[in-house]
Amino acid sequence: MTDTKTTMESATGLNASEVASRLEMHGYNELPTTKAKSIWVTAWGVVREPMFLLLIACGTLYLLLGDVQEALMLLGFVFVVLGITLYQERKTEHALEALRDLSSPRALVIRDGQRKRIAGREVVVDDLIVLAEGDRVPADSAVLSSEGLATDESLLTGESVPVRKISWDGVQKMTRPGGDDLPFVFSGSLVVQGQGLAKVLSTGSSTEMGNIGKALQSVEIGGTKLQTEVGLLVKRIAIFGGCLCTLVVVLYGITRGDWLQGILVGITLAMAMLPEEFPVVLTIFLALGAWRLSKIQVLARHVPVIETLGSATVLCVDKTGTLTENRMEVQALAMGGNVHQLRSVVDNSNPTLPEEFHEIIEFGILASQRDPFDPMEKAFYELGNKYLAKTEHMHGDWELERGYSLSPSLLAMSQVWKSTSGSNLILATKGAPEAIADLCHLSGDQMKIIEDQVAVMAADGLRVLGVARGNFGNQVLPKEQHDFDFDYLGLVGLADPVRETVPAAVGECYAAGIRIVMITGDHPTTAKSIAKQAGIQPIDEVMTGPELEQLDDTELSRRVKTVNVFARMIPEQKLRLVNALKSNGEIVAMTGDGVNDAPALKAANIGIAMGGRGTDVAREAAALVLLDDDFASIVRSVRMGRRIYDHLQKAMTYIVAVHVPIAGMSIVPVLLGSPIALMPVHILFLELVIDPACSVVFEAEPDDDDVMSRPPRDPKLPMFGRRLIGLGVLQGASSLLVVLAIYLSAIWGWLNSDDAIALSFTTLVVSNVSLILVNRSWTKSIVETLRVPNAALWWVVGGAMLFLGLALYVPFLQRIFHFSTLHGNDLGLCLVGGLVSIVWFEVLKLLRKNWLFQTPKP
Repeated sequence: MTDTKTTMESATGLNASEVASRLEMHGYNELPTTKAKSIWVTAWGVVREPMFLLLIACGTLYLLLGDVQEALMLLGFVFVVLGITLYQERKTEHALEALRDLSSPRALVIRDGQRKRIAGREVVVDDLIVLAEGDRVPADSAVLSSEGLATDESLLTGESVPVRKISWDGVQKMTRPGGDDLPFVFSGSLVVQGQGLAKVLSTGSSTEMGNIGKALQSVEIGGTKLQTEVGLLVKRIAIFGGCLCTLVVVLYGITRGDWLQGILVGITLAMAMLPEEFPVVLTIFLALGAWRLSKIQVLARHVPVIETLGSATVLCVDKTGTLTENRMEVQALAMGGNVHQLRSVVDNSNPTLPEEFHEIIEFGILASQRDPFDPMEKAFYELGNKYLAKTEHMHGDWELERGYSLSPSLLAMSQVWKSTSGSNLILATKGAPEAIADLCHLSGDQMKIIEDQVAVMAADGLRVLGVARGNFGNQVLPKEQHDFDFDYLGLVGLADPVRETVPAAVGECYAAGIRIVMITGDHPTTAKSIAKQAGIQPIDEVMTGPELEQLDDTELSRRVKTVNVFARMIPEQKLRLVNALKSNGEIVAMTGDGVNDAPALKAANIGIAMGGRGTDVAREAAALVLLDDDFASIVRSVRMGRRIYDHLQKAMTYIVAVHVPIAGMSIVPVLLGSPIALMPVHILFLELVIDPACSVVFEAEPDDDDVMSRPPRDPKLPMFGRRLIGLGVLQGASSLLVVLAIYLSAIWGWLNSDDAIALSFTTLVVSNVSLILVNRSWTKSIVETLRVPNAALWWVVGGAMLFLGLALYVPFLQRIFHFSTLHGNDLGLCLVGGLVSIVWFEVLKLLRKNWLFQTPKP
């Protein structure tokens, strides 16, 4: 061990001109970050979405055609949706800013022979940095001297146990983080024990953390499948509608000789066929979905990914900080032939500890720092505070005489204490079991017993330490720990505990048909133990990073179909693993909180970062951020994603269904030579019902009962397969038949055109409302769904009925709508006709209740 104090005193460091030269050469010690977007940049990004461009184009077309009311309504709707989306985007950005540290990390450097505390971004190559417990390492550096130096590199490696550091020989080249006895410390890691002096070798994007940032930049994110599908559907309907409108104009002009009227009929049909509801519904559902997610402490950074949640088939989870709490906890004690299993220190249901185990905790604490940063030493204190508080085993009044740090040659550390009573000094030591056994000079038989106990505890994923005690009567303390006489006490097993909510959340994922895959930088034994505690199954196979490295992409794609636990993984391998799962057609959700998770988070279909414990890099790379770090929130997010997808299907089916009678009533009278049944004002009225119904009513519906008890939808199949489109067409066709029958009966019964229009339009509105009611649930009857509250439904239905009544009985509106006055029997006919149009689907629900949730065919 190098004398750190002497080295620091003799170090001079860089001078001002050298610092300036290195800043000019290498730049500041910071990673390239995305600049905060202004509200105008955010708005421009939203407006450039193809869906919004289509809406604006439709509104502009209506203006050119002179239909000001429809144009203003449509463009007004555009601004409403833009406002909702813009609000959510800005809210997301502000929430992320609030998650960042309030101040930048500071670094203690030696310059011009003086110690200076500077901002971490001002550290330059060749700077000498002073490291002490609690410091965040500002840059990748070589350790020049150290005294018991250990760092927590979990942000980079996923390994929750601190690693020891040794002094650099000046020759060894920089290596990757991970493992004990390396002479390098890495940017972003935390000093948890000891002190040291280090020389900066690389800064900014040249550090290990910077390399991960480069990996992030190479990952490309595409649009979601649903966005692509809706865009294609809109394009097809628009082309079909345009061709149909042209055909109607030509037929009208040829058969009736009135080309101007033919153009007006074509415009009416175009208004009925233009699919503006599809992008509106998709955007509103996703925007409101992001708002609902925020209510359960989930921040949606990329709103379109919400719809992908419902189709997730694989959830890749990082062990440290995601499945576990990212802290160490004593879970087992072994003394002699007795082993005592401990519950969590936060569990107050086990308030006592057998007296025979008090001493091992007592001396474990005495072998630790008074105010420790090391997570294992913190675990000793937590256990002592729970079981030994206010007992003779806690010694807050003892004075520390000297500490002996661990070294590569002896993996043990000792503390020498002077008690308030007694003349002898008290010795306490802890460390690797074999090192403690060596200090206690145990026999071969005793060593065999200890080795067997260590093997059993290690198989449970525990980090095992030995503890010993001793007395020393001389006044002059020796230089080496070996010069003391120690008495062996026993073994302590520590682990990073699984979060309480994890097993239940994992069980819900399995019930929902979602496979769980654990990816960690930890040891395979530890990984397997944590997977077992979390409830991940099966765990017969564990693949390590080196094993994965030997596989080509084809073989890896084959192996990932059966392996659920991956250990000793580095960031590039996590990224490769996610890509292998995606190549098998899986929809991959990846959770994590460390820098090492960021590339895989960005590459996954759904990246989910921890907001509290997570790093800025992880949060920036993820699509979703769990603000409460609760693993169970992932399950709630999946439930929300499935709910949104279910209701999107219902809303889209309703849109298809309601447009069939509208288009039919625009075309059929023309083909039959009858008076025009629908005019632009009628279409505008129906749009006022259709738009809020499909975008608000269906979105506000609660979850279906079986939303988390059925497997994910097949990601290879489209959302709008033949079955769903066919369902919408059938619903619309039945409505068209009833409305057309009433219209033709009125015309052929020698009623005037105003009577026929009033009767058919009223029936169409009632049928429209019936389609809303019948599509609220595809498994429950209308009577059952009426018991489920939905305030938006009654506002839409009530508003439609009110405005229909005004149009039918206010003279001014009657003239605009070309209506005659309907009597009670007329209204009864329209009501019965509208309800009859959906009776067949209600019967179908009873006969084949689960038909619609079987896998639809494309």
